[in-house]
Amino acid sequence: MPTLMPDSGPQRVIAASNFVYTIGSGLYLTAGVLYFTEAARLPAAQVGLGLGVAGVVSLAVGIAVGHLADRHGARGVYAATLVVQALATAGFLLADSFGLFVLAAGTATGAKAAGLAARSPLIRHYGGDRPQAFRAYLRAVTNVGISLGALLAGWAVQVGTVPAYQLLVVGNAVAFAASAAILIRLPPVEPVPTAGGGPRRIALRDRPYLLLTALDGIMAVQFKVLTVAVPLWLVTATAAPRWLIAGTMLVNTVIVIAFQIRVSRGIDTPVAGGTAYRRAGLAFLVSCSLISLSAGIPAWAAATLLMTAMVIHTIGELWHSAAGFEVSFALAPQHATGQYLGVFGLGAGVAEALGPALLISLCITWGRPGWYVVGALFTLAGLAAPVAVRWAGRHQLAQEPAEPNRAGEKVSSG
Repeated sequence: MPTLMPDSGPQRVIAASNFVYTIGSGLYLTAGVLYFTEAARLPAAQVGLGLGVAGVVSLAVGIAVGHLADRHGARGVYAATLVVQALATAGFLLADSFGLFVLAAGTATGAKAAGLAARSPLIRHYGGDRPQAFRAYLRAVTNVGISLGALLAGWAVQVGTVPAYQLLVVGNAVAFAASAAILIRLPPVEPVPTAGGGPRRIALRDRPYLLLTALDGIMAVQFKVLTVAVPLWLVTATAAPRWLIAGTMLVNTVIVIAFQIRVSRGIDTPVAGGTAYRRAGLAFLVSCSLISLSAGIPAWAAATLLMTAMVIHTIGELWHSAAGFEVSFALAPQHATGQYLGVFGLGAGVAEALGPALLISLCITWGRPGWYVVGALFTLAGLAAPVAVRWAGRHQLAQEPAEPNRAGEKVSSG
């Protein structure tokens, strides 16, 4: 299991804020959609459309807010995004029409994307010699927090009354506000000066980094395999017991909590990150193939294949996440961390918005062949990643020949 608390004071503050925040996230991820359909009485089709619109909004926010964090201090900007997210989440209580729902959901989702970008300079500044390792630690903490939030949300779902769902929303908003309050104890981070003249939106002009963003976005569809494709496949195409849906989630969460930090320690250069992407793509191909074979066989055999596939898939997830942590930080210039990480988040944002529809059309509607197509897509992205990493490393050295940073030295030595 990962160390419970990091060594330094600032890291502890960030970790505590993240832990409280993710408890609120666990509440929403588990029962947020049910609140809108069961308590707010919005049609499911409107909820799906509204969440899609909110996802599109979030794509445009991360880069701009990341740039603000670089230029005006990350702590204040990050805390502001948490406050906005708390207020928008509280606004769910008033979202009794489609227009109000889109407004509240779009604001909350945009603030979430903005917060992820604004937090990146804090992780880089206080993350020690390897902020990527601290980011891996935070992901383990995230899984613990979301698990606790999911347990609390289970009570609201079981009770199923409007007051229970409303209490869930209030708890979600309070968690976000408390996360912002905890950040008061964090020493402020001074804005990083720019490296001379040139365009302000340099991340959008960095073609190798944009390619890596696109490849990571393709790989990020794998997160929806567990939460969207596997539950639907298990129910509609296999004889496996339905409780196995919770079992696959539990296996995934436990493995991530236990091993994300350990896996990330060995991925400490961009070149190693490219190799990890390749391994992840192959692992996803194997897991998708095993899932496809679980249809039309006895329940015990289907359950065995699905659980085996989930273990392999989660190993791939560990490699994918660690690779993303490494290349996104190491290939971003110090003075534009927030902006670059905001751009890198675009890939995951597109996967969030388009991944469910893609997986449903291929894996559920088409069936078994669709799983092989999805697995091949992950594999091709993984195979392309090392080439993109080498290109990004050469580009980074060409951009900063006079003062190569630590990431550049690592690329050249690999």
